[in-house]
Amino acid sequence: MLQVPHHSCRIPTSPPHIAPVSSTIKRTLWSVMIPSYNCLPYLRQAMESVLAQDPGPEYMQIAVIDDCSTDGDVSALVQAVGKNRIEYFQQPSNQGSLRNFETCLNRAVGHWVHILHGDDRVVNGFYKEIELLFTRYPEAGAAFTNTADIMGDDEQLAMKPPHALNAGILPNFLFDIAQQQMLVTPSIVVKRSVYEKLGGFYGFLYGEDWEMWARIAANFPIAYTPKCLAHYRFSTFGSLTHFNLRNGRNVQDFIKLIEVIHSYLPQSRRKSIRKAAFRNYALYCGSIAHSLYAINPSAAFVQAKGALRLSQDIKVIYLVLKLYLKGVLRLKHGKEE
Repeated sequence: MLQVPHHSCRIPTSPPHIAPVSSTIKRTLWSVMIPSYNCLPYLRQAMESVLAQDPGPEYMQIAVIDDCSTDGDVSALVQAVGKNRIEYFQQPSNQGSLRNFETCLNRAVGHWVHILHGDDRVVNGFYKEIELLFTRYPEAGAAFTNTADIMGDDEQLAMKPPHALNAGILPNFLFDIAQQQMLVTPSIVVKRSVYEKLGGFYGFLYGEDWEMWARIAANFPIAYTPKCLAHYRFSTFGSLTHFNLRNGRNVQDFIKLIEVIHSYLPQSRRKSIRKAAFRNYALYCGSIAHSLYAINPSAAFVQAKGALRLSQDIKVIYLVLKLYLKGVLRLKHGKEE
């Protein structure tokens, strides 16, 4: 099995090299790589959702790549669920999410690579549908399905609006995704040869996947099906994602991300799409601010300030003013009590 060296830099400053698979290794069609870090309560669901569609070890590699989780015995769970069908690899020390993704890609031996976060899952039919897309559209560098968000502890599903009504290559997908993130990692499968050509995830703790999909779209056609076959779980408030929301790191990354992604566009389209992207993410940060307010008002105001930093569009200003009005009313009510 491929080995990946230890890295001292947790956030690569350029796309990590993904080495071709050695000719001495027997390859599969699929590699389902499951990066995990402190997601033990959900990892069983992730693995079982893959095993329910398992075409067999000759066709599919399944592996859990654990970044030194501290919430339980990941190895024991993998063995209990996988019964020797699922490979297990633990990092020598905590590497961070980007380096763990890099390990996933370098250890993948399949022609098609699916990164399935340890707290997400796929629906029966996912792999057959992706295979159908790659068969019908061999020019595609990646293919993805529609998704549903897993909401709260009761696990209600909120399906995303479809990007297209019919399956096929998405026209002008680069221009669309340059304006805002349009997909989540569990929904997409990428040909390993694409990662070998373009490199892996890099540069950002927040939105690194957005840059990756845009980079692929700038170089390859992207296939899509409106069938909802992947489920994405929002992170808990104590997660890395929400830590970035509290300290404003997401805003800093958005600014850098937009500049990088727009370097992939034709010069004639950059200005208008860049403006739209800043506005879209300012509105996003504004909506996050309102959802955070009841839980963590200070984090909410960090997001509100970030929204104004991204754009001074009238709708953004309105959202921020509404939040500050909430704060004033809350302070006034507190003094009256």
